[in-house]
Amino acid sequence: MNYDTIIIGSGAGGLSAAICLARAGQKVLVLEQHYIAGGWCHSFKRKNAKFTPGVHYIGLLEDGESTSDLYKGLGIANDLTFYKMNPKAYEHCHIGDEHFDIPAGFEEFKAALVKKFPHEKKGIIKYLNTVRTVSKELQLIPKMNGFWDAITIPWRTRHMGKYGMFSLKKVISWHVRDPLLQTILNIQCGDHGLSPKLASFPLHAAVMEHYFSGGYYPKGGGESIVNAMLKAIKNHGGEIRLKSMVKSILLEDKSAIGVELSSGEKIYAKNILSNADPKKTYIDMVGKNNLSDKLITKLKETKYSCTSLMLFLTVNMDLEALGIDSGNIWITPNEDMDEVYDEMMSKNITKSEYFSGLFISCTTLKDPSSFDGKNHVLEVITYINYDVFEKFKDEDKKRSKEYLDFKEFLENKMLHTLEKTIPNIREHIIEKEFATPLTNEHYINATRGNVYGTAKNLKQIGPFAYKPKSEIDNLYLCGASILSHGVAGASFSGVTTAANILGCKQDDLLAYDETQKLNILQTI
Repeated sequence: MNYDTIIIGSGAGGLSAAICLARAGQKVLVLEQHYIAGGWCHSFKRKNAKFTPGVHYIGLLEDGESTSDLYKGLGIANDLTFYKMNPKAYEHCHIGDEHFDIPAGFEEFKAALVKKFPHEKKGIIKYLNTVRTVSKELQLIPKMNGFWDAITIPWRTRHMGKYGMFSLKKVISWHVRDPLLQTILNIQCGDHGLSPKLASFPLHAAVMEHYFSGGYYPKGGGESIVNAMLKAIKNHGGEIRLKSMVKSILLEDKSAIGVELSSGEKIYAKNILSNADPKKTYIDMVGKNNLSDKLITKLKETKYSCTSLMLFLTVNMDLEALGIDSGNIWITPNEDMDEVYDEMMSKNITKSEYFSGLFISCTTLKDPSSFDGKNHVLEVITYINYDVFEKFKDEDKKRSKEYLDFKEFLENKMLHTLEKTIPNIREHIIEKEFATPLTNEHYINATRGNVYGTAKNLKQIGPFAYKPKSEIDNLYLCGASILSHGVAGASFSGVTTAANILGCKQDDLLAYDETQKLNILQTI
């Protein structure tokens, strides 16, 4: 059976593209190598607990905001409910012995910073206004349409042009001097995985803008978003097949014509859309011999985002009594963030007893409907250099003792770091899972276990990023390495690529639908 479009991978980008294409009348097939759909958005269960590795909060979900419009435009809003995280502190910054809570609301955040750092008032106001302005201009670019927009774009995005080629470290140093203030403003570097000296300022501005209105968590975890997308795909006649690993993309006369699965089965389509990252797509599935020298050079020079360690816990303790709520907790020493990041990326990971940075999310407080009245669920994350796992990557399912011992050491190190925030937590653990970069490779099929696709440095975003349309006819890409990362960024990339395939604009695929309404509830 032939298809109009085969989509490789069922991450948020692949699924949003599938909705758009199937709704436009295409015969669509989504192929997923895992036994669960969703990519980073998938959820998995252990006994009575549910964990979602890649969805910890989403922004811009109020009426009229971009993520809300995305879900309404895709026709899935009616099937989604979100909880708004603690509006007074959707982010808790634990910086050494200093604590600062980031509230929802642009003006509220500004006021909280000025109150704590009155000597930096002028710089705070100017910096946050610059963040907002640059981010708004960034959002204009995909909406440009026609001759007049092309003429006026340099003026309408002049601030982004001014700051576009500077690092976060450089721009923030122009506005504020206080090291603690800089760390608070940079704490969300964890949402793109780059230190201030490496991160593009417009990228970080976009991340901050995404959460200015606050953070939201999907009722039912990440799988609720996946399930809503799958329902929409099926309602429009699309298909999805799990446990279907694509071995290669079939070419004929330099055009993509289909895929071959690891089982040997061949499936044909007019278009192939890969939701896998560029290395997996071009090197592993297309093959170097089918690529131009220019693309091969770009692939060799491409750097991928950091990878992670994830500790999933179920604990029988009263976390609220310890001050834990629906807000995320970011832990870092009161030191230069670039130095902290360099330490996290060090290959000498056994030299210290604590991790330099930690992210803590309590999903049973973000999603009260998931709390059984007794046991809380925690997802704890830190970033790590993939190179420390390089020697273990070719081991089979029966892992070596060296790997298991190393994994146990890292798990204990994470717990040791976590105990500084939640004392005696080891005594209350009733269930735990520990995921390494090799786990990311196995389940997500991510190059070097990356968590954000390509690294979002100055040389790999905007005009330097990989494009939706490849150099191979009828082969397209979407996902975190194309437009932007995160749940919303990857989802928008799918819409953008679908628009490329259909020959229309992104907005044409996200038309306003008055019958769609996103349900938002409040947590504590």
